[in-house]
Amino acid sequence: MGAGHTHKLYRHGHSPIHALPPHCKLAATFAFVLVVVSTPREAMWAFGLYAVLLAGITAVARIPAGFVLRRLLIEVPFVAFAVLMPFVAEGERVDVLGMSLSVSGLWGAWNVLAKGTLGVAASVLLASTTELRSLLLGLQRLKLPPLLVQIASFMIRYGDVIGGELRRMSIARRSRGFEARGIRHWGVLAKTAGALFIRSYERGERVYLAMVSRGYEGSMPVIDDVAATRAQWAHAAVLPLAALAVCLMGWTL
Repeated sequence: MGAGHTHKLYRHGHSPIHALPPHCKLAATFAFVLVVVSTPREAMWAFGLYAVLLAGITAVARIPAGFVLRRLLIEVPFVAFAVLMPFVAEGERVDVLGMSLSVSGLWGAWNVLAKGTLGVAASVLLASTTELRSLLLGLQRLKLPPLLVQIASFMIRYGDVIGGELRRMSIARRSRGFEARGIRHWGVLAKTAGALFIRSYERGERVYLAMVSRGYEGSMPVIDDVAATRAQWAHAAVLPLAALAVCLMGWTL
């Protein structure tokens, strides 16, 4: 988990949010999402307050709103699914702009959009203020199974390597006049995928043998383990605790 693997979601900064230990931010984000999911869908005002809380975190982290909004586009497939729900759901119907929509479908669409958007926004803020390497260290600090952490670290490290290999193979095909124009070229693309798999597998074998020869025994050494103070845990708990207070109000009102 060396340096040089800063992902596109991360935005370098020196804000108090950036300075928090990664495991504190991971725990706070998970707790916040859990509270959001537990909120009754009828409490629309509560979701508005959640959005205000996230906007406040965004301001403290000095992350531009446009940076976050552009990355929220990842939930477009869920939006499309939510839009279809009022049309296909059964039950009581209501006329909206001349269209007959399902009441339960409208509530379901609102539930998916509100909770999904807030969850994605919280995840984007986490990724925007925490480097991937730090996230992995945070997962390790939270006692996630070491094997899963190692798989994630290797995936991050070698994802770009495999992607570069695929680009070189694509350039080699085009330099020889190949252009995929239809189903008759699927065979060539399938052979490319097979060749890429074999190259990736062989690379993995070489890397593993190199690691074993250097003393690898199934776990990666942690060079800069970061511990969190009580004050840092308290700062990280502000968001989920505030959200919990809103959620409890939503259930009681």
